[in-house]
Amino acid sequence: MSIPRQSPLGSALALAMALFPLAGLAQDAAAPRSVAPLPAELPDSGEPTPPSPVVADEAAGTPGLDADFGIGRPATAEEIAAIDIDATPDGQGLPDGRGSYAEGKALYDERCVACHGENLEGIPETGGPALIGGRDTLAGDKPLKTVESYLAHASTLYDYIHRAMPMDAPGSLTPDQVYAISAYILGRAGILDETAVLDRETLPQVRMPNAEGFTADPRPERL
Repeated sequence: MSIPRQSPLGSALALAMALFPLAGLAQDAAAPRSVAPLPAELPDSGEPTPPSPVVADEAAGTPGLDADFGIGRPATAEEIAAIDIDATPDGQGLPDGRGSYAEGKALYDERCVACHGENLEGIPETGGPALIGGRDTLAGDKPLKTVESYLAHASTLYDYIHRAMPMDAPGSLTPDQVYAISAYILGRAGILDETAVLDRETLPQVRMPNAEGFTADPRPERL
């Protein structure tokens, strides 16, 4: 069995490539390290440039791991309150206010019909899903997930409308308006009477058709 011979030129090149990183490290160690100065302001913004975290002893740790890089600030109470709007099935988180079926119909015709249709049937061209119908279809070959067929709690409907609707201005509806639109949708679904009024007390009492269609997650919230 013969061993292929390597030419002197190939051996020299291999040795040079192996030593090249070591030469670079030696040069870096010999020369003092410096950091380019940051501009006083971020370009085209007028915002002050955040400071760059510096670790005095680089051997002590990775630069920046324990620093905030000068970015961000603690949220204010007002900013937290603006997003702390989740509503739970037992009514916690629901705000004061009230809304009726009749008020909801007027609001629906103004703010919702363009995406969800006159009869709440949905408009595929706009991406607006059907809101009612499909009851008892989830176990079939053509399941239709709607407020009527899928949601286990009326609070989920309120929470989603409050948080994400209408699509062109999410979060713009007042609690009264969200209660009213919820009452209208639930009334059209045959879940509520058209004379019903929703508020933080009555909404948690609404019994949804699919209330028993979910299984509780047995996993702990924290491990």
